[in-house]
Amino acid sequence: MTDVDVLLSTTSPDVPTPAYSHPGDAGADLTTRIAVTLAPGERATVPTGVRIALPDGYVAFVHPRSGLASRHGVTVVNAPGTVDAGYRGEIAVTLLNTDAGEPISFEVGDRIAQLVIQRVERARFVEVETLPGSHRGEGGFGSTGVDTAGAPA
Repeated sequence: MTDVDVLLSTTSPDVPTPAYSHPGDAGADLTTRIAVTLAPGERATVPTGVRIALPDGYVAFVHPRSGLASRHGVTVVNAPGTVDAGYRGEIAVTLLNTDAGEPISFEVGDRIAQLVIQRVERARFVEVETLPGSHRGEGGFGSTGVDTAGAPA
């Protein structure tokens, strides 16, 4: 892994800087700057108090935290959320409580998501009359797990 400088500002001095919990982690923890309770099936857009400036050619992705997902059924609705290099506003995370019976509460400073910084390429879209063939062809959703008779492969 190589380090990339990401400029950061916060909405107030008490907002924690995103941090990696362990050496080698891909995601830096984002925390909530407000207390929030999500009822079963409820979603809310939760502010983190963090604003960043990414270098051109980079993107930040907001991913769910695996522990929240497995223990409480909390996920990020548009996972992964995309923070483009040109965005300068506060990063907010739309959380969803998928648990059918239990609410979940977050206090100020609780970890709610992970921020993953990645290098990206810009595409130049070239129109053609026909596309070249491939092994998959036009097979869509689930097509790689079904044989020609329609039974699971």
